[in-house]
Amino acid sequence: MLEIILILFFPFFMAFAAASDLVSMTISNKVSIALMVGFMGVALWMQMDLVTIGWHWAMFGIALLVGFSLFALGIIGGGDAKLVASTALWLGWEHTLDYIVIFAFMGGVLALVLLRLRSMPLPDRVAKVDWIARLYNADTGVPYGVALGAAAIFIYPQTEWMQHVFLAARTL
Repeated sequence: MLEIILILFFPFFMAFAAASDLVSMTISNKVSIALMVGFMGVALWMQMDLVTIGWHWAMFGIALLVGFSLFALGIIGGGDAKLVASTALWLGWEHTLDYIVIFAFMGGVLALVLLRLRSMPLPDRVAKVDWIARLYNADTGVPYGVALGAAAIFIYPQTEWMQHVFLAARTL
């Protein structure tokens, strides 16, 4: 049962956040809260020691502080800042830097793709779809939640969470 939760929980919320940001340009606080609560549940279930849990929360705090600083400067959205922090909680010190490098690269590619698409005329038929029209509008910015979610899913197989799953699969 734990292995199924480890395989599905984190990737589901990352994909949900990415899809939500793509179609609505928002990431619900409920996603970040679910990730925080889920982290504690899984960490306790796996009997992670309290010091390690504390270090994960320290990474969360640093990521949240940096994220809110970037939000205050108008560089990222508030939902992005909270999602990065709750993702850093799961990834810990071992994988958060890799996550940041990958989401920065993916976010840059996403921004370039959107700039290119926004420079081309949008067919009337497609323009009638609300979320596509909103995404096409340059004033709405870039849904970086897509890059944040994709990068997290890319990194996740390397984490201690999935290493537990791989180990359990080998013992079958």
